[in-house]
Order: sequence, then structure tokens, then C-alpha cells
Amino acid sequence: MVAESRLDLLRWQFDLTWALGEVHLAELTPDDFRWEPASLTWTMRRGDDGAWIADWAETEPDPVPVPTMAWISWHIGWWWGTTADHLLGRPVRARESVRWPGPDGAVAWLTTQRDEWLTVLGALTEERLDEPSAYPWPEDAGLTVGHQVAWVNAELMKNLAEIGQQRLARAARLAG
Repeated sequence: MVAESRLDLLRWQFDLTWALGEVHLAELTPDDFRWEPASLTWTMRRGDDGAWIADWAETEPDPVPVPTMAWISWHIGWWWGTTADHLLGRPVRARESVRWPGPDGAVAWLTTQRDEWLTVLGALTEERLDEPSAYPWPEDAGLTVGHQVAWVNAELMKNLAEIGQQRLARAARLAG
């Protein structure tokens, strides 16, 4: 298929990214999300109210903790959901209000995020791609909605690859 427009190309890129990620998402188990690949990790922990809370630091520590598959999936939901908020004209959720469903519901939650993103993509026009976007970068960066959509595709590819690499490492360790 030859892309007929920038929207077609961005949609093709997204579909390819998701299809590659589904290879790993389809194989994940709740135990995969709980696995800590290093002694220093960022993961999801239960709060006093039972809600899952992401490990977080306002200033990135040194060394940077290795994020677990649970944390990475929450992170995807956070930036993907807030980007959709921005593009749909909704109030952008605070990081702390993004609720991860836990290891049993994480893949379904990401699939719901995907479905919402398809709605966002379906509502975009070529003209909208040229509009300024100040999310997630500074307002004076001079970037557009088109840049924002391309960033989502790139960020999703990176995060799904991180999940996939951890899934493969855990499977190899268990087979060991």
C-alpha cells in the first residue's frame, strides 16, 4: 500500500507498531507484569486504598531504575491517554489520576487505549496536522499536531519493544 497522505502514513505507522507489539502483548501473563528484572526497579505498588501507584521521582535518579512491564504499561496508558485528552479537547489528566488496572487487566486496558487512539486518528484532518501543538513539549518548540502523532507512534514502538525485550528475557530465564 502506498500512503496517499500524511494521515495515511501516520496511520500505517501506528498499525505496524501495534501489530508488532501485539506479538508480545498476546503472550503476557499477570506474573510477567509482576517480574522485577533488576534489584533497582520502578514498578506499580498497591496504595492504602488498593489502587495501583506508579513509582515516580520528579528528578530522574542516577542510576535510573529499570521499569517493570507493569510500570511500562502504566506509562503507556499515562502518556497515550493524556495525549488523547489534549487532541480531543478534554482536560488533561494529572499523572497521579491515571489508574492502572493491575496485572490481570493491563493488556485489555492498553487495547482500550488503542481503540481510543484510533478514534483520535479517525477525527484528524490533514489541516489539523499542521496546527501548533504544545504537548508534550514546550509551547515555543514550534511543533505541530503532526509531530505529536508521530511522537506517539515512536513512543509506543519504544515502550512495546521494552515490554517485548523483558518478556523474552523472563521467558529465557524461566527456561534456563
